[in-house]
Amino acid sequence: MTTVELNPFPSRSVFLGVDVGTGSARAGLFDESGKLLGSSSSPIQIWKDGDCVEQSSTDIWHAVCAAVRAACSLANVSDVEVKGIGFAATCSLVAVDAEGSPVTVSWSGDSRRNIIVWMDHRAVKQAERINSFNSPVLQYCGGGVSPEMEPPKLLWVKENLQESWSMVYKWMDLSDWLSFRATGDDTRSLCTTVCKWTYLGHAHMQQQMTEKASRDMEACGWDDEFWEEIGLGDLVDGHHAKIGRSVAFPGHPLGNGLTATAAKASGVGVMESKSDSDSLKKDSDVDTLCTRMVLVCGTSTCHMAVSREKLFIPGVWGPFWSAVVPEYWLTEGGQSATGALLDHIIENHVASPRLANQAASQKVSVFELLNNILKSMAQEDTSSPFVAALTSEMHILPDFHGNRSPVADPNSKGVVFGMTLDTSEKQLALLYLATVQGIAYGTRHIVEHCNAHGHKIDTLLACGGLSKNPLFIQEHADIVGCPIILPRESESVLLGAAILGAVAAKSYPSLHDAMKALNAAGQVVHPSSDPKVKKYHDAKYRIFRDLYEQQLSHRSIITQALS
Repeated sequence: MTTVELNPFPSRSVFLGVDVGTGSARAGLFDESGKLLGSSSSPIQIWKDGDCVEQSSTDIWHAVCAAVRAACSLANVSDVEVKGIGFAATCSLVAVDAEGSPVTVSWSGDSRRNIIVWMDHRAVKQAERINSFNSPVLQYCGGGVSPEMEPPKLLWVKENLQESWSMVYKWMDLSDWLSFRATGDDTRSLCTTVCKWTYLGHAHMQQQMTEKASRDMEACGWDDEFWEEIGLGDLVDGHHAKIGRSVAFPGHPLGNGLTATAAKASGVGVMESKSDSDSLKKDSDVDTLCTRMVLVCGTSTCHMAVSREKLFIPGVWGPFWSAVVPEYWLTEGGQSATGALLDHIIENHVASPRLANQAASQKVSVFELLNNILKSMAQEDTSSPFVAALTSEMHILPDFHGNRSPVADPNSKGVVFGMTLDTSEKQLALLYLATVQGIAYGTRHIVEHCNAHGHKIDTLLACGGLSKNPLFIQEHADIVGCPIILPRESESVLLGAAILGAVAAKSYPSLHDAMKALNAAGQVVHPSSDPKVKKYHDAKYRIFRDLYEQQLSHRSIITQALS
C-alpha cells in the first residue's frame, strides 16, 4: 500500500528572507500579504582584536542553513511552497580562492577567518591615502571613502598579507557571496557595489533597465583609473573578474535558483530565483518617498533617504543611483556603533551583573528593566518634569567607533560628560538614557545636514532590533522632531529580503509593486507636544555639537604640543 502526503496549502506562495547581521543569521518566511509565518536565528562567530574584526564564511553559511531549516519547520512550510529567496547582509568583505574555499584575511593566519567585518577599522591609513588622490569617484562617497568601505580594506590586505592577496580568486561583499554560494551565479548586486565599492551605477542611466541590460554592466561602472591610481590596478584584470564583471539591479533573479547542494543544505528544494540586496520599506508615491528617511537600527544604524535628483552631501555616502529603489538616488548616512554602543555601556558598568539578574528574575529584557527604572526615577524626582530631563547633567558624544556621518571622522572618540562615583543601577539607567539621547542627537545632525543639502526629510521610518525599544524611538522622535513610522511587521529587515525574492520570482512586476503589496505601516510615534521637551533637547543638542568641536580643539592642542 502506498500513501501520498498531500501539501495542505497546494497553491500557497511563500517568500524567504535571510538577514546576516553582525552577531547572527536570521531567516523569515512570509506569505503574499507580507505576514510573517515563522522565523529563526542562529549565532555566528566573531573575532575581535583591536581594530581588526573578522568572521568565517563557512560558519555563516552553516548558521544560515540552520536558521532556514528551523524557520521552515516552525512555519510548517514545505520546500515547494517557497517561490523566492532574498539575502540581506552586512557589508563585510569575503575572500575565497578558485575553489571557493576561504582565504585568510587575518594576522593570525587562521584560514577560517576570511571575512573583514564591516566595522573593522584596520584600514584607516589606507582610506586617508586613497582620499588624498581626490579621484572623481570620491564625490559619490560623500567626498571620500570610509575605512568601512571595501577599497581601503583591499589595499590593506595587499600591503600586509601578500600571500593571501595572491591566493584570492574572488573578493565579494557578504550578501553577494551568499548569493554566489546559494546559486553559483557570480553576478554582484548594484546595491553593494555602488555603496561600498565605488561602482558608478549611474553609468547605465541611459540604458533601459531590461533584464538584458541589468546583466550586461561589466565595463560601465568601474573606474579603472581609480583602481590603478590607488595601487589596486590588478583588480581591473580579466574585466574585473575578482571584484565583479557582472552587476544586477535589486530584485534581479540569479542563476537557475538554488544549486542542488544549497537546496539540500538549507531545506529549501525548489527556488525559482534568488536575489540579494538591502531594501527600503516605503510607499512608492514619489513625493512621499522623497520626504522619508529609513533608520535601520541594529549594531550600527544606517540612515537612508532617496531623491529623484542626485544630491552631493559632504560627509554622507552617496549619491548612489538605483542602489535600493530603481531610478532613485540613495543618500546613506550612518552611525558606526549604536546597538553595539548601548551594549558596551551597559555591560561594562559595575552594576551590570546585578541588573542582568534582576531582569532575568522579572523575565524582562535589560532594556525594559532600565526603561522602568527611569520611569520610577522621574516620578520620584520632582525636579525632572519628564524622563528625558533626568540627564540634565550628563552628556554623551556617541563616537566610540568614530563618526561615519556627517563629519566623516573615523578618528573621533566617544565622550561621557558628567560622571560621578555612583555605581548604582540608577546611575547606569542615567548613563543608558544619555547614550540613547546621544545617538538620537547624532541622527538629528544627519537629518539636518541632509536637509541643508537638498533633502526634504520630515518623517522617519525605523526598523531593526533597536526600533522595538519604545524609549529609543520616543527619544528619537522628540529629538529629531519628526514622527516615526514603525512597520506593521516587526521583522521588517527579513521582510525586505523576502520582497526582493518575490520580485526575482516574478510574483510582482516591479520592486515598487512588491513593496506596496507586502509592506504596511504600523504604529506612528509622534514627537512630544510639550514645548519644554523641545526646549530641553535643543539645549542638549547644542552641547552635543560642542562636544565634537571641543574634541577637535583638544586634538589640535596635543598635536602642537607633540610636534
